[in-house]
Amino acid sequence: MQIQISGHQVEVTPALRDYVRMRMERLERHFDNLTSLNIVLTVEKLEHRVDGTLAAAGRVLHAVANAADMYAAIDALVDKLVAQLRKHKEKVTDHRAKDALSARPD
Repeated sequence: MQIQISGHQVEVTPALRDYVRMRMERLERHFDNLTSLNIVLTVEKLEHRVDGTLAAAGRVLHAVANAADMYAAIDALVDKLVAQLRKHKEKVTDHRAKDALSARPD
């Protein structure tokens, strides 16, 4: 998965970059076909905002998280993207094979 991290009115430090990459590893555990991830870190007065756009196989997922701390906003974004990814994976998964096996007489 290709990760692009940029900052809007904030400098992306190596510590922030490493933290984002570490937290985004959680996404790869849930779904294999992730192609790219675009993260934009923004600071407006006292509010830290993180926008994330994730390109999965056949789908683009987007989430926004706000918090008083940048690290908390990154954590909230990861939680939102994981929830969306789980929902997408559930829709993509074919459940008919399981139903066919359980409905077949022995």
